[in-house]
Amino acid sequence: MYRFLLSRQWVILTLVALVLIPVMIELGFWQFHRHERRVAQNTLIEDNLKARPVPVEELTSPGHTVPRADHWRQVTATGTFDTAHEVVVRRRTSSDDRVGAHVLTPLVLKDGRIVLVNRGWVPAAANQRDYPDVPAAPKGEVTVTGRLKADETTGASGIKDLKGLPDRQVMLISSAQQAELTGREVLGGYIEQTAPAAPGGSPEQIPEPDHDSIGAHMAYAVQWWLFAAGVPVGWCVLVRREKRDREAAAAHGEEAPGEPPSEPADGAAVEAASPR
Repeated sequence: MYRFLLSRQWVILTLVALVLIPVMIELGFWQFHRHERRVAQNTLIEDNLKARPVPVEELTSPGHTVPRADHWRQVTATGTFDTAHEVVVRRRTSSDDRVGAHVLTPLVLKDGRIVLVNRGWVPAAANQRDYPDVPAAPKGEVTVTGRLKADETTGASGIKDLKGLPDRQVMLISSAQQAELTGREVLGGYIEQTAPAAPGGSPEQIPEPDHDSIGAHMAYAVQWWLFAAGVPVGWCVLVRREKRDREAAAAHGEEAPGEPPSEPADGAAVEAASPR
């Protein structure tokens, strides 16, 4: 009664099932690894935010690429703001998803080198080509505390570095780009300012990155593995149902589904062909 498994229909169905099982298992592991990366990142962010602030010069230097282990590290920098070379980073959203810009102001350190400071978010101008209204940076020597971030790239952020932008407007935060603009040595990466708070709350300082949510990746992984386990179960159910239907058909003298009509016995054929 299981000869029907050799039919074209059942061979194709079985092959599809055999392909689906490893694909679903692999998709489950893909989601599981995403879950692991999210947990690891949350741990890194939490640990770095809790760490004691250190001078920014201890973690970066001109041309330095900030490694992932140092992302969000608490750092301090003392110097004077160079507002003449201040730029805004276009198409950035606030904590409540309003579109505007980030204010990027060079901070000249005591040794003459520069570190870029992202002072926060401001609303965009009515005309996108106009420079937005940016509150002035503090004058004189200041000490800034913030989170160390790596230079932005198109590959990592997905933001295109558009050309032909209005004066003092950029798409990405790049220490190399600002080194060309200022003609000075610029430390790699930048500081996301957290203190001191801006007078009047503008620019709006960037909130801490989310390090509590782990997303639904683990749930998706379990779902894919359950789907993979369900494929052979479903295949067995279909096989048993097909077998039962064929047995029922045979008991009633009917042709089994999908089977060609039976040939009449030789005697019956001769009798049917004999004239009365």
